[in-house]
Amino acid sequence: MRLLICLLVLISTSLYGQKSKAYTLRTIAFYNCENLFDTVNDSLTFDDDRTPEGRYNWTEERYLKKVENLSKVISKIGYETSKTSPDIIGLCEVENLDVLKDLVQHPNLREKDYGIIHFDSPDERGIDVALLYKKASFIPSSFKSHRLLLFDDMGEREYTRDQLVVGGTMDQEEVYFIVNHWPSRRGGAAKSQPFRVRAALLNKRIIDSIQKLDLDAKIIAMGDLNDDPIDDSLKKILKTKGKKDQLDSLSLYNPMEAMFKKGVGSLAYRDKWNLFDQMFFTSNLVTEDRTRLTFWKAEIFAPEFIRTDKGRFKGYPWRTYSGGTYTAGYSDHFPAYLFLLREVR
Repeated sequence: MRLLICLLVLISTSLYGQKSKAYTLRTIAFYNCENLFDTVNDSLTFDDDRTPEGRYNWTEERYLKKVENLSKVISKIGYETSKTSPDIIGLCEVENLDVLKDLVQHPNLREKDYGIIHFDSPDERGIDVALLYKKASFIPSSFKSHRLLLFDDMGEREYTRDQLVVGGTMDQEEVYFIVNHWPSRRGGAAKSQPFRVRAALLNKRIIDSIQKLDLDAKIIAMGDLNDDPIDDSLKKILKTKGKKDQLDSLSLYNPMEAMFKKGVGSLAYRDKWNLFDQMFFTSNLVTEDRTRLTFWKAEIFAPEFIRTDKGRFKGYPWRTYSGGTYTAGYSDHFPAYLFLLREVR
């Protein structure tokens, strides 16, 4: 039984003199899960608020509802086009391996047979990044967690998330995924900017190290960057490009830049939309040669069922808590995703 999902692209024979072609379609997604904690108090992290006795009254019932909600969202990302759930999903704000196991074993996802790659980060709240992958679509061959060392003005360590790098084979090609959750804007965007610059520098070093071993490596970075596509961390450090005609062989293409300039966002704060959830990648994925994996298009997944439906925050992501009150929602972020194509021969 063939496990590949094929997209049929019809090309008019009268205009182009070509027959219809079939393409393998792969969906790559990223989702900030907004505090996917279990109910167990971990004495090594500040997770006390997310326990039954804690400030948020985080009960087993609420936890299971959260898992159900997130698994539903993941199952629907890109579904209208692919008719299946994503092949790769980068996640952030997950507490540990146990919550990831509960997520992939939920009935919404169980039959998709997702594998999990996860490392514990030193983040003081105990939140990590992770990668889920369909075992039928991707075969991982390497994975490493890269530590981001940050220090405040007094020389005190600021504990934050690691950057996860996973390499493997997809459709007979080597592909690398980097999952990020860069430092927040706590204390203000300007004051916290140096931390995100450091995160971008680490990301650049990771990409450079992969390309040193394989100059033609296909690399996709994703994450909640806590910066918009036009901010210095992206434009000055990683030197991302927002237009295809600006690319050279060493460029990183960020399709989210054009989306942001059109007003598209993945989260909202004080009546302002930001596009912190991004995916950018090496320029060798932007090619007309579709006999190899190539970028097709990117989107923000924001259907009505994950939006707040009334009140002051109508249209915003439907959060799990709002102003400290439990609202039984999904996340304070919308997922980002992109499609890769490869011609079936």
